[in-house]
Amino acid sequence: MPDGRIIASLTDIATEELGHMEMICAIVYQLTRNLSPEQIVAQGFDTYFVDHTTALWPQAASGTPFSSATFQSAGDTITDLHEDMAAEQKARTTYDNILRLVDDPDVIDPIRFLREREVVHFQRFGESLRIAQDNLDCNNFYAINPEFDR
Repeated sequence: MPDGRIIASLTDIATEELGHMEMICAIVYQLTRNLSPEQIVAQGFDTYFVDHTTALWPQAASGTPFSSATFQSAGDTITDLHEDMAAEQKARTTYDNILRLVDDPDVIDPIRFLREREVVHFQRFGESLRIAQDNLDCNNFYAINPEFDR
């Protein structure tokens, strides 16, 4: 990273994202901890239950398991910050979709909070992008990779 302010911002966001995962896991745990076999089947949770019982196993709503292959990094500050901004918008959209489907205030309130934080993260990544762009040679803006070419 070309600037200490960017490094600090990325560290803060990454730390907070780990907290987001903890919040989501707590919500899932609270929703599944006392399910009866009948509820498990009626709610379509049975295929998950067969493999994982009610253990927390990160996966998409479609059932696709989490994979680090979803992380994108090009080794170029400009490219990577754009990717980070896109990821925050995708997370915001996911939270918007969850809010359209749920009616439990114990789920709605933390999801709204998480959605708000994704918007803030998008803004912080945007600020970091501006810092990086302001420190580039404007004549070579897209002609070099600032992390590789010196």
